[in-house]
Amino acid sequence: MQWNTLLGSVLTLTGSIFLFLGALGVYRMPDLYNRMQAGTKATTLGTMLTLLGIGVCHTEWIGQILILIIFIAITNPISSHALARAAHFKGIPLTEKSVIDKLKDEKSKPEVR
Repeated sequence: MQWNTLLGSVLTLTGSIFLFLGALGVYRMPDLYNRMQAGTKATTLGTMLTLLGIGVCHTEWIGQILILIIFIAITNPISSHALARAAHFKGIPLTEKSVIDKLKDEKSKPEVR
């Protein structure tokens, strides 16, 4: 077995494990905000590792794979942040176990112009 096939397989398997753990986190977390956090962090890393593993196995695709990884690294956290912020402003409640809500404190301050 060639080194790139072995390394690509290990990276793809590791990415798949992170994707599974992200799905498990989405299932187990108590509220929307915790689910978004668990899903975003794990799926971002899992997708990037899976794509990198495919890129290592198929070296002719590495340029396109790196562009996809950069795109995912930029857009996935930004989109989940925007969705969580919109959900908070819409009034979706946090779990009772939440200790602090900094965004609620920020909304109560008067706007400075």
